[in-house]
Amino acid sequence: MQVRFEDVTMQFDDKVVLDKINFTLPDQQLISFLGPSGCGKSTTLYLISGLLSATSGKIFFGENEVTKLDPVKRGVGLVFQNYALYPHLTVKENIMFPLRMAKMKKNKRIERAEEMAALTRISDQLDKYPRQLSGGQQQRVAISRALAKQPSILLMDEPLSNLDARLRIEMREEIRRIQQATGVTTVFVTHDQEEALSIADKVMVLHNGSIQQMSDSISLYQEPNNLFVAKFIGSPVINTIQRDFEELNPSHALLKEAWETIGIRSEDILLGDKTDYLIQATVERVDQIGKDVTVHFRAGDQKIVASDIDSSLTVGSTAYLRAEMSKILAFDAQGDRLLNLVGDNNE
Repeated sequence: MQVRFEDVTMQFDDKVVLDKINFTLPDQQLISFLGPSGCGKSTTLYLISGLLSATSGKIFFGENEVTKLDPVKRGVGLVFQNYALYPHLTVKENIMFPLRMAKMKKNKRIERAEEMAALTRISDQLDKYPRQLSGGQQQRVAISRALAKQPSILLMDEPLSNLDARLRIEMREEIRRIQQATGVTTVFVTHDQEEALSIADKVMVLHNGSIQQMSDSISLYQEPNNLFVAKFIGSPVINTIQRDFEELNPSHALLKEAWETIGIRSEDILLGDKTDYLIQATVERVDQIGKDVTVHFRAGDQKIVASDIDSSLTVGSTAYLRAEMSKILAFDAQGDRLLNLVGDNNE
C-alpha cells in the first residue's frame, strides 16, 4: 500500500511538530524514519496509524483519503517499543487476539496464528506465556500479532530499543526477512542510523518537523541534501571546516569557490605535501584495531579524523592533508549543499 502525505501539519498547542510535510512511501517497501529525538518521526507514524489526527493537510492510502478515517478501519498493524503483550495469554492467544476481536472463526484464528508463528520462527513457543520468553522472542510475538490480521501497512515504533546489541542485529535482519517474505509496506521508526541504513529500502531523515531527505542509504551518505544530513549520517562524523578556518592552504583551488562550510568523510582524507595540501595538521593520536587504522589530527582548534590512512604516522608529527575535489561536500550559509564544485583534482 502506498502512503502519501499532502501538506500535513501537526501542532500541539503552540508547538508545531510537523510543518506542511509532503512525501510518498512506495508500496511493498521497508521505509525507515530516522532522526534525533523530538524530530517528529513517531508523530508521523501515529498520523499514518490514525492514533493522531492531523491539524491540517491530507493523508492517502493508495488513492483513498484516510485523513479522518478511524484507526480500526485503516488496516494497519502496529508494533510498539514495549511489545504490549497480554501477560495472562499464551503466545498463540496473543497472536489470535486481534482476530478474535474481528470475530474470525476459531479454526481460522488458530490456522493464522500458526502461520504467523512459522513466519517469525516461534512455532515452538506457542504454548508459553510472555514472561517465559526472551526480549527477542517477545518482539517476534508482537510482530506476529500485528501481521495476523493481514494489514496493508505495518508500523514499527522503535521496536528494537529494549534489546541488547546482539539481539538488535539479529532482529533487524529478521524484520527485513519478514518484510520481504510478506511484501507488506513497512515503516520502521528509529533514532539509530545503523539500524535504519542496514535494513531499509528508503530512509526518510527528519529534523525540526521537516523532511531533510528521503533516499536510499548510499545516497544519504554520499549525496546528502544539506549539512544536517551530512553530519547526522555516518560514523565517524564527517569532518566539517568553515571558510574562515586559518589552517586552510590559502592557495588551494577550493578557496576560489563560493561556499561557507565543507565536509570531508574520514575515509576521503589523504596525505599530501606542501605543494598540494588543503590543511596542515598535527598527529594527535593513532588508533589501530586489527587492520583498521584511525588517525586523529589537530589543526588549530579543530579535530580532524582520518581512516584507512598510513599507520606509520607518529604522534606530534606534522601532516599535510588533502582530498580529491570530487569527494569534498560544500554547503552554503544556510547549510544547503552546493553542487558541481569548479576545479579538478589539483588540491
